[in-house]
Amino acid sequence: MKVAGFGNESSLHSAVKTWIAEAGDRFEVEVDGFVVDIVRGNLLIEVQTRNFSAIREKLHTLVKNHHVRLVLPVAARKWIIHIDNTDGRVVRRRLSPKKGQMIDLFDELVRIPHLVKEKNFELEVLLTEEEETRCNDGRGSWRRRGVSIKDHHLKAVVDNAIFRCAEDYIRFLPVDLFQPFTSRQLATHLGVSLRLARRMTYCLCRMSALQVEGKTGRALLFKSSV
Repeated sequence: MKVAGFGNESSLHSAVKTWIAEAGDRFEVEVDGFVVDIVRGNLLIEVQTRNFSAIREKLHTLVKNHHVRLVLPVAARKWIIHIDNTDGRVVRRRLSPKKGQMIDLFDELVRIPHLVKEKNFELEVLLTEEEETRCNDGRGSWRRRGVSIKDHHLKAVVDNAIFRCAEDYIRFLPVDLFQPFTSRQLATHLGVSLRLARRMTYCLCRMSALQVEGKTGRALLFKSSV
């Protein structure tokens, strides 16, 4: 039997579970060969702080016979805490300029957009305030010049929303956006990166909320289909 779900749990993962927990919930329950974070009656709740690819197989299996809610925290505000490599004391603390939004869910949903079409699947997004602890130990990513991310800590949940069907996601499209449109036009209208807009159009197409209407030059044209 394959049992998945145990492992080193981050502080953020643990804190999110505590925040969403209700009386009567059961924690770390084995279901169909997988360990589920929370079981609430007939509802299975799984918290994933990043990388939906890591639980894709788990979700595919569970939604066949169970109502599954995937919970994703998105940092609306994040403080970066640098600690000393030798004694762990705080060296400096700063507020990250990056501010997460609900629409950032597409950065992760791009790995499992087809699951939205499953009637047993829903996604809950939590907008949070977090602290990220870093240490200059030479073991981190080259992009951070060897600085390691040690942990994430939940400070507060400032908003949340549950997405249950394609119609819930299509609401991110601006009402004054002329259709059909390109991903670049969508990015401009929303004030987001082209990368995020492309992930958004990909996800909406995979969940049958958008359809391709042709091309303008080499860019695909999209139109709402729900």
